[in-house]
Amino acid sequence: MYRRILLAYDGSRAGHEALRQGADLARLCRAEVILLAIVAHEPGVALAEAVTPSDLPAREHEEMERVLDEGARDLRQAGLPVQACLRQGHPAEEIGRLAREMGVDLIVVGHREQGALARWWSGSTGASLLAHAPCSLLVALATPGDQGADAGNAGSPHAP
Repeated sequence: MYRRILLAYDGSRAGHEALRQGADLARLCRAEVILLAIVAHEPGVALAEAVTPSDLPAREHEEMERVLDEGARDLRQAGLPVQACLRQGHPAEEIGRLAREMGVDLIVVGHREQGALARWWSGSTGASLLAHAPCSLLVALATPGDQGADAGNAGSPHAP
C-alpha cells in the first residue's frame, strides 16, 4: 500500500503522536520512512526569547538537529529504515516539496490545537499543507487515553 512515508516531526506532543502512528503504519506496510524536521523562523520568537536575531537561526537549527536525531534513533531502534532530513522554511511548503522530491505515498503530521490568535498570526499548517501535498495526508490525533501520557515516552515508536 504505502512504500515511502514522510513523517513531519518537531519533538512536540503532536509530533510524537505522528511519529508513533507513522511508525506503526510503516511497520505494517514495510515502508521506508523519511523523517523531516523543519527550522521555521517565526518573527516574534526572537523578541519573546530575548535573543538577538543573528543568534536565532543557529539556535533553532541546533535544536531541530537534536530533535531529528532523537526521532531517527527511535525509529531505527524500532527496526525501521529511516532517512532523516532537516529543512528550513515554511513548514507546509517544505513538507510538500520534500514529498514531491522523494516520491512519498503518504505524509504523516501531528495536530496541535491553536488559539484564534495563533491561527490568525501564522495560519494552519495542516490546512496549508492540503494545497502543497502531492499525496495522501494523515493527521495523527492522540487518542483520549494518550492525552495525559508523558510526551517523552508516548513518542517512542516502540513504547507500549
